[in-house]
Amino acid sequence: MMKSIGRVFVTGLLTVIPVLATVFLIVWFVEAAEGLVGAQVRQLIPDIYYVAGMGIAVVCLMIFLVGLLMRAWLFRELTARAERLLLAIPLVRSIYAAVRDLLGLIVERDEEARMQVVAVELPGTGMRLIGFVTRSDFSDLPRGVGHEGEVAVYLPMSYMVGGYTVFVPREAVTTLAWSREEAMKFILIAGIRAMRPAPGGRT
Repeated sequence: MMKSIGRVFVTGLLTVIPVLATVFLIVWFVEAAEGLVGAQVRQLIPDIYYVAGMGIAVVCLMIFLVGLLMRAWLFRELTARAERLLLAIPLVRSIYAAVRDLLGLIVERDEEARMQVVAVELPGTGMRLIGFVTRSDFSDLPRGVGHEGEVAVYLPMSYMVGGYTVFVPREAVTTLAWSREEAMKFILIAGIRAMRPAPGGRT
């Protein structure tokens, strides 16, 4: 009886915690944006015209404007220079590059041959690692970085932001019928929860 009650409680706990964590993060972001940006907005306009939520609206507008500016060559060049400065700082480099690469994996919409979800087999072990093909053309890289017939595969780590980029023969990878989003979720939680393959995926 007690075991059954315990299982029911754990099931409820596992259901509620992700929801609460998601709500907490959203509330934290909203409060942080409203507190930081909203305070600046109040200094620019009279309090009588200020409406709760203007801070969030300004943040969303700023993000949208940055997206528009990234279409301009000059802004992209300035952003690239700023990025190089960030990557020159050891601790900042690790955090920034990892978050950038992770988001790039999830949101990038590139040609079909890129960013495919694949399984890389380790020779002689029978083990496979799930990763993402990042490139197969190495002509713009220094000599010896990649060879003909190889592909570069990014292998993310579970439960942390980071990973490795490996160069393997094309025949060593198997394309999986999985979307990048679902594959990344699967990797980050170490496969504890099954993710459905994307419909129409290739094997």
